[in-house]
Amino acid sequence: MLSKRVVKLAIPVAIGALALTACGSDDGGGGGDASGSVFKIAYQGPLSGDNVDLGINMENGVKLAIDEANESGDYDVTFEYLDADDRGEPGQATAAAQRAIDDEDVIAVVGPAFSGAASVAAPLYGEAGMAALTPSATNPDLTQQGFPTFLRGVPNDAEQGAAIAAFFAEQGVEKAMVVDDLGDYSIGLADVAQQGMEEAGIEVVRESVPADTVDHSGIARTAVTSDADGLVYTGYYSQAGPLAVKLAEAGFDGIKLGGDGVKDPEFINLAPGGEAEEWYLSCPCRDLDADQEGRDFTERYEAEYNREPGTYTPEAYDAAMMIIQAVAELGEAADRQSVYEALSVGTHDGVAKTLSFDENGEYAGSGIYIYRVENDTITALGDITEITG
Repeated sequence: MLSKRVVKLAIPVAIGALALTACGSDDGGGGGDASGSVFKIAYQGPLSGDNVDLGINMENGVKLAIDEANESGDYDVTFEYLDADDRGEPGQATAAAQRAIDDEDVIAVVGPAFSGAASVAAPLYGEAGMAALTPSATNPDLTQQGFPTFLRGVPNDAEQGAAIAAFFAEQGVEKAMVVDDLGDYSIGLADVAQQGMEEAGIEVVRESVPADTVDHSGIARTAVTSDADGLVYTGYYSQAGPLAVKLAEAGFDGIKLGGDGVKDPEFINLAPGGEAEEWYLSCPCRDLDADQEGRDFTERYEAEYNREPGTYTPEAYDAAMMIIQAVAELGEAADRQSVYEALSVGTHDGVAKTLSFDENGEYAGSGIYIYRVENDTITALGDITEITG
């Protein structure tokens, strides 16, 4: 069932039947009585490329929210979906964002999904007055650059990096290697993790391996000869899988941890000899099996897509549902700018978390979770505060 929550608005709203005049109409125009209008919600993220699984996770979450809204009968408009594939790459982000911006029926975007693409696309959405509510882009700098309509729906990597440091300290790690892939997300997370570990008295060796690396033998040998008893990889699963294989071959026996970009079953598939076993994974995404609401969501998702929700699926669902409810509350005042303003001051009780934002568009909440690969399954261990005490 759809749960509705009144969005607190900084602008007047018309409540009741939706007569939406500013965006989206049956004939594609923007004026007149638009009762029965079509509003599109775009998703920008990797729908092709090396890390497509993470993109599909989120795309399906957005689609499920739209389908449930349309089927509920609670709204006087129809919501539709628009894909904006950026392959998770900054170089593709401009074209993807422009695809959403140029469609006058698109009222807001869920995304961009990855931090590098977000840094390129967010200024464009700002110029268009369109809300860009990311369910997953975690580089801390994104909310510090003054992008006019950018909102983040998860804790950023300042919190995740600190959690990784606390976890390694709790595990008794004395020397750690931190490996980034030279991307915006990866470097940002690695920087914070390194700082936190050094503050905790852990010696840190820092290395970089480009995201297009084919052979990870070299970095695996470096990890072994470094005498590190822990390793953190802050890139994505497409590289973490092959890295896990080479670390095992080289005989690295320290604690291994990947960030949220690694938390996907494809990581395990890319290390088919069991080399992903006992890797830890950190993520600002909670275990859906922890409560009935999460389990109900999983059941609905599996019925629709014949697969379990993945990393950031519920976060993307919540972002889309918050947009849907903002449009409904705004009534005839709804347009791109007013929807952004409604979102920026609103609160939404979602499946994954309660969404609200500070004055910079930063997620106004917290929560980092630790997972572990056990028997080829990603298993939740709990909130970092529960693990470290």
